[in-house]
Amino acid sequence: MGKKIRFGILTIQNLPWEKEVEWWQFIEGLGFDSVWLADHYADPVNPSGNWFESWSLLAALAVVTKKIRFGTLVTSIPLRNPAVLARQALTIDHISNGRLELGIGTGVHGRDPVYEMIGIEDWEGPERVKRFKEQIEVIDRLLRQSVSNYDGQFYRLKEAKMNPAPVQKPRPPLTIAAMGDTMLKIAAQYADTWNSYGSTDWRAPVDIIFENTKTRVELIDKYCEDIGRNPESLSHSMLFYSKNSLKIFKNEENFSKIVRQYQGIGIDEFIFYLPFYESEKRSVLNKVAEDIIPSLR
Repeated sequence: MGKKIRFGILTIQNLPWEKEVEWWQFIEGLGFDSVWLADHYADPVNPSGNWFESWSLLAALAVVTKKIRFGTLVTSIPLRNPAVLARQALTIDHISNGRLELGIGTGVHGRDPVYEMIGIEDWEGPERVKRFKEQIEVIDRLLRQSVSNYDGQFYRLKEAKMNPAPVQKPRPPLTIAAMGDTMLKIAAQYADTWNSYGSTDWRAPVDIIFENTKTRVELIDKYCEDIGRNPESLSHSMLFYSKNSLKIFKNEENFSKIVRQYQGIGIDEFIFYLPFYESEKRSVLNKVAEDIIPSLR
């Protein structure tokens, strides 16, 4: 038997609070498995626009939803100390009664205006990945045990306390976004779910996105085997966010075909960036959730 297939929605936190609540409750009511927020100081595309901080919003949205799982896709490591992030995750795991998925990634070097806006250092790629590995080790350690020590190149813990224990055991699941080789190896070692979006090029053709994803699935499964991990224990998540990849919603047949295509290469979680906030567009999600997704599970 294959892995259980899951479907989620990525929303963007630029709506008024009341509309954000309405949108999340609507997604939950349709029966989606998960809902996600981005994590930036400001909207990278429109820095002057409205924008709410993701972890504060997660805590509030946890209270107004009941069953749906949720998280950040993904938390950007330059914005937070890893120990503070672990404490935030622990807190929201309790607020939500164990529904948090802790998504985390390196952030994007050179393409986010936040670094210049608020004076955060924009680490070069190699340092960014080294810091990411240490952050994951710190977070994993803190969430698994009540007292932790860590002596890394960038981060340190000395008798760091973490109580109470998380609701989810041994800790909230980690979703790691990884595209490059070193990051895929880190995800193979620490992640419960690996997430990819195929290409950093918004304009990439769908066949390139698919082939890139297929290659990365094969690589991360190999890296799991290299460290003695069963690849079946790692969920493979795909974010459909680019203009071309979202053509999956062209029609019912196309949606089913593409989901089956990605299932065939090992993807078991499908997350769609769909900022369909206008009421007239909600019929798109209604049809997908009610008529198509049940037949694919």
